[in-house]
Amino acid sequence: MTHPVIDPILVAVIGNRFDAITKEIGQTMLRTSRSPIFSEARDFVTGIFDNQSRLVAQTAYIPILMGTLPYTVKAIAEHFKDDINDGDVYIVNDPYSGNNHPPDVTIAKPVFWQGKLQFWSIAKGHQADIGGGGVAGYNPLSTSIFEECIRILPSRLYYKGVYQEDMWNMILKNVFLSFIVEGDLSCQVGACKIGEKGLLGLLDKYGAETLYTAIDELFDASEKHMRKEIAKMPNGKYSAERFMDHDGVNKEKMIKVGVEVTINDDSLIFDLSESEKHVAGYVNSTIANTASSCFLAILTTIDSDFYFNEGALRPMTVIAPLGSVVNCTFPAPTTGSTISTATAIIETVWLALAQAIPEQVQACWARWCAPATLGFNPNTGRPFAELHFMCKGGGGATYGFDGWDHMGVVVTSGSLRAPDPELHEMSSPYYILDYEYLPDSCGAGKWRGGMGTIYRWRVDAPGIRSANFGGGVREGTAPYGLQGGKDAALNVLYIKKASGEVITVDAETFYNLETGDIFEIYETGGGGFGNPLERPTDKVAKDVRDGLVSIKAAKEDYGVIIDPLTFQVDKEATSKLRA
Repeated sequence: MTHPVIDPILVAVIGNRFDAITKEIGQTMLRTSRSPIFSEARDFVTGIFDNQSRLVAQTAYIPILMGTLPYTVKAIAEHFKDDINDGDVYIVNDPYSGNNHPPDVTIAKPVFWQGKLQFWSIAKGHQADIGGGGVAGYNPLSTSIFEECIRILPSRLYYKGVYQEDMWNMILKNVFLSFIVEGDLSCQVGACKIGEKGLLGLLDKYGAETLYTAIDELFDASEKHMRKEIAKMPNGKYSAERFMDHDGVNKEKMIKVGVEVTINDDSLIFDLSESEKHVAGYVNSTIANTASSCFLAILTTIDSDFYFNEGALRPMTVIAPLGSVVNCTFPAPTTGSTISTATAIIETVWLALAQAIPEQVQACWARWCAPATLGFNPNTGRPFAELHFMCKGGGGATYGFDGWDHMGVVVTSGSLRAPDPELHEMSSPYYILDYEYLPDSCGAGKWRGGMGTIYRWRVDAPGIRSANFGGGVREGTAPYGLQGGKDAALNVLYIKKASGEVITVDAETFYNLETGDIFEIYETGGGGFGNPLERPTDKVAKDVRDGLVSIKAAKEDYGVIIDPLTFQVDKEATSKLRA
């Protein structure tokens, strides 16, 4: 289709308006949700697609979700084909219908103008309950998708504007937290309607032809930018591997993710063929989640100040063999993939890219290891589900910069918000005992890793189910340092029972919590970058004064002698030790 010439300034104006509409969808979700997973943690993504199911714009509140939307929207459009109507609202959570993992439910609303489908308004987010035998979707014992969730293939919540009561009942009668799920699904539907309103305003102002001309220009500009960034890297093949702790079922077996990154002038190939076959437990990844992980790894490495849309995807190819842990086949369970598997993929791609562009790649971030909890809250008289977002680890250091402190797992790129402690205590039957930086948690380096956290909380209600997910608790999964920087420590978690028993908490495992139990999480920091002996002594001294680095670690890791009374650097002793 030939489009007329369009003013480049108007292209930028339209592009910014598309971007703003995705943010309006997100703001609606923040202000109308019932679950703190939406309202505080912002565990969702919003987007706009055109009538060819091409990604026009999105706001990746949680970045790992950003690359999954194209797969989901195409699956919806292909499923309904010529039966897409004005007033329809669609839902899907099935990993084998373009989705990533079951708790991330996609709501899609087609936008019609002058009788024709023009756009899709999308809201995708993590529901507090999706059925099955898990907690907030997490079932570490699942060996098939049927144990994880209600499997929703592309379906209608509204048909030509009419509420589909049978579909709503099917969902709400099969979840424990029906009150929260109903509210958050309605929140997503309402948010998509806000997106529709904004898109109709654009169509009324500029018309479809002008908008599609601008979209093609935006796609071409994003492709050009992406190819320019890739072309700055040296051609070659770069390989690496990382491991996950285990899959929750076979706890003695670590799981390999291997990648070969091929840089060929202005294009990239991510080949994950060396990864293991899909496993029994729920860390299997769909192709949507795997591709999104690869995209996120490169976008956190290059200059990403451009529109991430269909054009930006064109220079990149993801190869993931069907039947592997990075492209599983039905009915393999998948809920753990957006944390455990996605993290391992990103770490592996970064390690590979560090061989090509060492000064652009970050050292490894802390892996997330945290509980999802479910039960009855006597303070509110209602059931609740909680993902404990306070226990965020540190980011990895990079050339010229220390890692970010308390930033969360790398799949969120720091976008995951920790809830307000007081609101957390109001919405769940927990009392926070400690919430602070964890001393000596960062990997040492010329630029140190970001700080991890201590998060201790007491259970004030009986019969709480806890599903601990994530990893970083076993040898070989600690956050690695780069260019001489040191690794950070492993995560350490305990449950101190009211009876006095102390339980060491593993990844991907169920636990039962009772009144008086104390859950302790020591989440590690990020890896260091560069030789720690080259870190300026005044920075080491400041970290010691601030309680981030101990006097012992200052000496052993950085070769800096600190006076324990004055916190001043003993320059002569330091010079001798560093020499």
